Amino acid sequence: MSGVGGFRPPWRRGRPTAAVEHVLPAVQRHIASFRPGPEAVRRARETVAERLPAVGVAPGSAFADAVLLVVSELVVNVLRHAPRSPVMDVGMTGAAGQLVVSVADAEPRLPDLSEAGMGAGLRMVAELAADYDDDVSAEPAVDHDGKVVLVRFSVPS
Repeated sequence: MSGVGGFRPPWRRGRPTAAVEHVLPAVQRHIASFRPGPEAVRRARETVAERLPAVGVAPGSAFADAVLLVVSELVVNVLRHAPRSPVMDVGMTGAAGQLVVSVADAEPRLPDLSEAGMGAGLRMVAELAADYDDDVSAEPAVDHDGKVVLVRFSVPS
C-alpha cells in the first residue's frame, strides 16, 4: 500500500502494511447528545445499552449493569451541577480491552475527585471503576468551555 498518488507516509516507510494494521487496535466510539431534562437519564441509558455490543460488552451482564449505572450517575450529576448546560454529550469508546465512558457538559468547574470532596454518586462511580481495575478523572473539554468526566474500565473477558 503506497498511499495517495504513490506517496508512503514517513511513519509507514520500511514497515509492512500488515504490521501497521496489527499495531493499531480497532476503536469503537459512540457519542450521543442530549438536552438536560427529565428524560435525559432514561434516554442516555437506552442509547448506551443499544451500543454496548458494538464495544464488546454483553448486554445484561454485571459489567453492562455497572456501565449503565455509571451513565445514570454522571447524567444526574450534569442535571444537578450544570443545570444551565444546553446539552450534554455521552460517549463510549472501546478498544484493546478497555472501555471509557464520558459525559461532557458546559460547566467548566471540575468536580472534586478527592475522597472528601466526592458526593455519594461520584463515590459509587469511582468504586465501580475500581471494581473493574480502573478509575475516574475529569478534565477541561477541548472543544468548548465545559468539562468532561471520564470513567475507565478494563473490560472483563
